[in-house]
Formats: sequence, C-alpha cells, structure tokens
Amino acid sequence: MINKLNLLLFFIFINSLSFSQEIKDFKIDSILSLLTLKEKVSMCHAQSQFSSPGVPRLGIPELWMSDGPHGIRAEINWSNWDYSGWTNDYITAFPALTCLAATFNPFLSNQYGTSIGEEARYRKKDILLGPGVNIYRTPLNGRNFEYMGEDPYLASIMVVPYIKGVQTNGVAACVKHFALNNQELWRNHINVQVSDRALNEIYLPAFKAAVKLGETWSVMGAYNQFRGQHCSHHELLLNKILKTDWNFDGVVISDWGGTHNTKEAALNGLDIEMGSPIDTKTPTRQAFDANFLGSSFLELVKSREIDERVLDDKVRRILRLMMRTTLDLGRPLGKINNVEHSHVARQVATEGIVLLKNRADFFPLNPDKKLTIALIGENAIKSMTTGGGSSELKANYEVSPLEGLKKRFKNASIIFSKGYTSENSDQDPKLLISDAIEKATQADVVLFVGGLNKNRGQDCEAEDRKELKLPYNQDYLIGELQKVNPNIGVVLVGGNAVSMPWILKVKAVLQTWYLGSEAGNAIADIISGDS
Repeated sequence: MINKLNLLLFFIFINSLSFSQEIKDFKIDSILSLLTLKEKVSMCHAQSQFSSPGVPRLGIPELWMSDGPHGIRAEINWSNWDYSGWTNDYITAFPALTCLAATFNPFLSNQYGTSIGEEARYRKKDILLGPGVNIYRTPLNGRNFEYMGEDPYLASIMVVPYIKGVQTNGVAACVKHFALNNQELWRNHINVQVSDRALNEIYLPAFKAAVKLGETWSVMGAYNQFRGQHCSHHELLLNKILKTDWNFDGVVISDWGGTHNTKEAALNGLDIEMGSPIDTKTPTRQAFDANFLGSSFLELVKSREIDERVLDDKVRRILRLMMRTTLDLGRPLGKINNVEHSHVARQVATEGIVLLKNRADFFPLNPDKKLTIALIGENAIKSMTTGGGSSELKANYEVSPLEGLKKRFKNASIIFSKGYTSENSDQDPKLLISDAIEKATQADVVLFVGGLNKNRGQDCEAEDRKELKLPYNQDYLIGELQKVNPNIGVVLVGGNAVSMPWILKVKAVLQTWYLGSEAGNAIADIISGDS
C-alpha cells in the first residue's frame, strides 16, 4: 500500500525540480507505473458532460472542460445538457472569432486569449474548447461565426498568439474541429472529399500553426468523416499527420458523441472520448463507462487484442496535459468580469468592425450635432450572447446597439422601431414595417441594424442556413425605408456573408459580427468616429 503522505511529498519534490523534458517524462512514467489497468482506461473517457476522471487514491485530479472559444459557458449538469442554474457563472462575452480575425492584429489576439484564459482559470476549467479554425467552405455553414475566416494564412497567424495567451494561465487550448468540419447539416456522418493539395494548402495550415508554433496542448477531433473514416479516430489525420508529421505531444479529445468504434478509437489516435453514450434501442443515456473507450476498451486490452502500450500512450499524453494544467502548482488563480477584460472585448470589437461601403462620407456621424436618428431593426435590441449552440454565453452584461448609441449620441433624438421580428409572436409584420417607415420619414438619418442572429437556421450549431439572403424579409424592408429616406446606413450583425440586393441604394454598410458584452459601445465608437 502506498503511503499517501510520501506520495504527496514526492509530487512536491518533483514540482520543485527544473522542468526539463527528462524530468517530466520521469514523473509521468513514475505515475503510470502506479496505475491499474482499469484506472488507466477510466482516464480515457468522460465521467460527466464536461469532465474526465482522475485517480483519487493517487491524488490525480479530474480534468474539467468548457465551451467555448469566445467566453466560458454557463455550468451544465453532470449527466444531461440542462443548465445547472448557478448564480456565479456569469462571464465576459468576447467578440466571436470572425471578429477577432477581422482585426488582423496578432497582439490583440494574444490579449484576447490571455483574458479568456484568465476567466477559464477563475472558473476552475482546465481545458478551453477553442479556438476554432475550420476554413469557410460555404457561407451557409451555421457555425462559421466561431471560426477565424476563410483565409488559411490569416487564421494561421491569428491562432498562435490566442493559444499562447490562453495557456499562460495553465489552461489548455483545444483547437477544433480537426478537420474539415465545414458544414453542420449531417455533420455526424457526412463524408468530406478533398484533394491532398486542398487539404494541405487550405484546410490544415491553421491547425499546423496551432500545433507547431502555438504548441497547443489539446486538439478536438471533428464529427464528420474524411475519406470514409470519422475524424475523431482517423488514421491519416491523427496518427500520421498530427502525431507523427507534426510531433504533437498533447491530447486528442473527441467532439461530444463523435466516436463510433472502439478499435478505431483505440488504434487511430483518440485519447479522451467525450459525450455520454446513448442506448441505440431506447433514447436513454447510459453510464459513462459504456463509451467506446470505456469497458469495451478495457476488455480488449485485458484480452491482449489491443496492446497495453496503446493505452499507455494515451495515459502518458493525459498525464502530460495534467502536468501543464491541474498538476502545475504554480499556475495563476485567474480573473473574471474585470475592467481589463471589458477593455479587451471592446478593443477587439472596434478593430474588427469592417466598413464595407461609405458613400458621401456618411460615416462617421457627428455625436455633437442635434440629429434625429431613426434606429430600425430587431438586432438593435436583440441579445446576441445567448443562442447559437455550444458557444452561447451567460454574459455578466451586454450593451445593445440601441443602448450604446443612446449613450454616445446624447445630443441626438434616437427613435427606435423594431421593423421585423425573428420570434414566433403575435406581432403583425405589416404593422412593424409601417411603423418603421413612419419613423424613417421623421428622421435626418436612418440606421438599419439587421443581419443574422443565433436562431436555428441562422448562425447556429447543428443546422445550416438555407439561403444567402437576409432573413425575416429584411431586404424588402431596407428597400421601403430607402424610398422614404435615402440617407440610410446599414449595420449588419452576423458571422456570415449575406447577399445585398440593396447595396446600390444605401449610403453605407458596416459589418459588425457578434461583438459580445461591449457590442453597443463598440458600434457607437465606430459610428461616432471615436475609433
């Protein structure tokens, strides 16, 4: 029987030594030798919706993970997807990664990563499930807003400082979704086909930079198949490219429920399987050891059908990740919802906003001038931190465009009209349009704040957009507004490209993305010319 006090002293002693690779490897091997077969297998699969187990008898801690790439998600229940209802899990909502990429500013990317890493650490998370660097294959992909755009070079430059910033906090970045996760429709079984050249020149460079330059500590496998094999246990992607060619020494984590076969998961490079298994005959959740890398994996190792060295490689990687996170006695404690994080969020938001058109110097508007501004559009008041799937956030605060503009344009008279609705409600669309037109006739300037949102079928996980045009009859509304007041500028919210049949009729267009907690302030900064 191992004396727990001696074991604790051993850990303290090893932590006090110089952390050369040899010392790290010695420490990992010493721990590995103490583990039973069952304990090693247990470390390779989930124990709850967002954690994998440690080994309590040896003082090896659990690993806790959290969505997402632009803010730490609210707490989820142990064994289902319902929210836990905590009152202390509010966070700073940072702009979505499309906005971060649009800044073209690696220094800001590092500040962003550092800040979100601090919030993850404060919330006692060990792995941040981000950043996302899948390349836009289609502008209809519902999850494009979570990624760093369609340019492999830009994504490669921006992802590295983000990772470095996150990991200075003793929190692992988990770069996702490796690879070719370029649509949400049928994502669990679609079989993606691309050439070797397209794979290496377009879809892999950002991941390669994340591993080789960013030295990310974890990578998430994708849901989809590539050339007939699921990406969360893919011989070419994981064993050959990631772990051999790129010398990745971290942990591969499956997307939740993205594992499909025990032998493939064991042999093709997956280290931790996440997601709670579902009984195929009845829609009920099973115990987590029913995962493919659970009891069935254990039996295959026991029978020597799978070599124990395969299991040991996984556990070594997991222990190495723990050395960098949960077993690092010197990692900082983290910070959350502070002024510095709000400042970073606002700076990223303002630098990421893109001016697509500005005829006759429509922007900036003079905030000291007495104007009547008709602010039209549901997106001027709609929360954009909620919804969207796994990246939805429980923001400590969120400044709407209406609030931000009212705060900055104190000398102006701002009259608001919703104009359209994205909700199932008893509001008459014709009455909303007529009210918007009436407000526009009273104004010196019309600002239409529209675009997309995070409803299903828009910018949202698990479903793609059905068309390129603006939803909820916005194109028609913009045309009608222009007829009664040609002094109109359009402010587009969203993470995807849209068609603009009205582009020649309006004077200005801003692309503002999803800007997080500081959305309204950042939009006001740009419209007023402060930034």
